[in-house]
Amino acid sequence: MLERQRFHNILNLGLPIIGGMLSQSLLNLVDAAMVGHLGEKSLAGVGIGSYANFVAISLVMGLGAGVQALVARRRGEGRSEELAAPLNSGLLVALGLSLPITLVCLLFAEPIVRALSHDPEVLAVGIPYFEWRALSVLAVGLNFSFRGYWNGTRRSGMYMRTLVVMHLANAAISYSLIHGLFGLPRMGAVGSGLGTTLALYLGSLIYAWITWRDARAQGFQPHRPSEREIRTLLRLSLPNSLQQFFFAAGITLLFWIIAQVGTRELAVAHVLINLALFLILPGVGLGMAATTLVSQSMGERDFDSAHRWGWDVVKVAACGLALLGAPFWLFPEAILRLFVSDPALIQLGRVPLMLTGLGMVIDATALVLTQALLGAGAVRTVMAVSLGNQWLFFLPLAYLVGPVLGGGLLAIWSMQILQRGLASAIFAVMWQKRQWTQIEL
Repeated sequence: MLERQRFHNILNLGLPIIGGMLSQSLLNLVDAAMVGHLGEKSLAGVGIGSYANFVAISLVMGLGAGVQALVARRRGEGRSEELAAPLNSGLLVALGLSLPITLVCLLFAEPIVRALSHDPEVLAVGIPYFEWRALSVLAVGLNFSFRGYWNGTRRSGMYMRTLVVMHLANAAISYSLIHGLFGLPRMGAVGSGLGTTLALYLGSLIYAWITWRDARAQGFQPHRPSEREIRTLLRLSLPNSLQQFFFAAGITLLFWIIAQVGTRELAVAHVLINLALFLILPGVGLGMAATTLVSQSMGERDFDSAHRWGWDVVKVAACGLALLGAPFWLFPEAILRLFVSDPALIQLGRVPLMLTGLGMVIDATALVLTQALLGAGAVRTVMAVSLGNQWLFFLPLAYLVGPVLGGGLLAIWSMQILQRGLASAIFAVMWQKRQWTQIEL
C-alpha cells in the first residue's frame, strides 16, 4: 500500500514536471495541428523535418538527466552551496556540443531529409523546416540543463511555468508565420519551424533570468567549471545522450519503414507518433520525479527508501497512464479528426491509436524505472537495454511485418506492444536485483 506522505511527495514533484513535459510535447502537436489542414504533403514534410531534428537535439538531451542526478545527490548530501555547480557544467557542455551539431545539420540538411523521403513536394517543406529547427539545438541543450537543475532541487514548478509561456509563444508565433499575420511573411508550413525555434530561445532567456535571480547562492556563477566536474557530468550524460540519439534515430528509421508502405501511412504515422510521444510523457515525467527521489535517498545512504521510491512511482504512473490512455481507445476518430480531415486517413489511424492507448499501462514500469536507474547512476546499463530492445528486437520486426510481409501500419504498430512488455520486464528485474545501490557519483 502506498503511504499518503510518499504519494504526496511523488505528486508534488511529479505533477509540475508532467505539466511541463505535456506542454513541451505540444511543440510538435501544435505544428501538426496547424500544418495538418494544409494537406498531407505539408504534414509529411513537417513530420520528416521534425524527426530529423529529433535526432539532432537528442545528442544534447542527456544533459538534463545528468544535471538532475548530480543536483539531487548533492542535495541529499547536504551540499547546498554546490547545488548549481552541475548546471554550470551543463551549460558549458551544451554550448560545446550544439555548435558543431548545428553546423553539420545546416551543411547536410538536404541529404539528411532526402534520405527519409523522395517525394519532391514533401522535400520542399521538409528541408527548410529542418534547417530552421536545426538552429534551435543550442536552446534545447541550455533548456534541458536548466530543467535538470530545477527538477533536482525539487522546484519543478519553475520549469513548468517557463515552458507554458514558451509554448504559448510558439503557438502564436508559428500560426502568424504560417498565415502571414501582423505583417510577417507568409511562410506556410515552414513557418512553424522558425516559430518553434524562436520560442525555444525565448525559453532559454527566461530560464537564465530566473536562475540568475534565485540560484547564485547555490553556486550559479559565470565561471569555467573544473575538469573534474565536467568529466563527472559527461560520464552521466553522454550514455544518456547516446541512448536518446539512437532512440531518436530509431523513431526516424521507423518513419522510413512506414514510408515504404505508402505516403498516406507516412502522414498518419506522423500524427500517431506525436500522439504516442505525448501520451508517454506523464510516465516519463513521473520517472523524472523518481530520478530526484532515488538520487536524493542514495545521497542520504537510505537504499531501502530509494528502492521503494521506484515501485511507488510505478504504481502512480500505471494508474495515471490508464486514465490518460482511455480516450485514445474510446474516441480514436474524434482525436484523429483534430489533425486530419480525410476520412480515409482517420480510418487508417483508428486501430493503431487504440493500441497506443491500451499499451500505456504495460509501458509504465519501463518508463519509470528507466529514469529511476538514471538517478542511481546506472546510465550505461539503461542505454544497453533500451537500445538492444529497440534496434535488435522492435525495428527488425517492424520492417519484417510491414514492408516485407505487407502487414501495413497496423502490423507495425502491434509490434510496439511486444516491445513495451519486454522492456518493462527487463527493467523490473534489474530494479529488484539492487545492483544499482553500489554506484557512486
